[in-house]
Amino acid sequence: VVTWVCDPMHGNTESCNGFKTRRYENVRAEVEAFFDVHDQMGSVPGGVHLEMTGDNVTECVGGGSQVSEDDLNTRYHTHCDPRLNAEQSLEMAFYVASRLRQRKEKIAKQKKQHISLAF
Repeated sequence: VVTWVCDPMHGNTESCNGFKTRRYENVRAEVEAFFDVHDQMGSVPGGVHLEMTGDNVTECVGGGSQVSEDDLNTRYHTHCDPRLNAEQSLEMAFYVASRLRQRKEKIAKQKKQHISLAF
């Protein structure tokens, strides 16, 4: 069994004001492309790996929390890789949920059409 998993955190790091960071928009764009490719190919998006925390950190810039490059030094707590903060994590979770819901609805519609064609 092959499971397709997206890891948008790695490969999307950059240095800014002396901090290792990620841009929320780049991470989200990679997740969006992951779902788009699976939609086009008819394959199953198996998972998304994210590095996140429930804390109000300023390690990744952008997103609804509007963390700016100048904010990085205010609550940068990671000892390794920058994580999405609580608000960015929820924003990403809602986006992934919306894509999964769209996929489920599309499959249900296709099954309904297939059943009606069989009769």
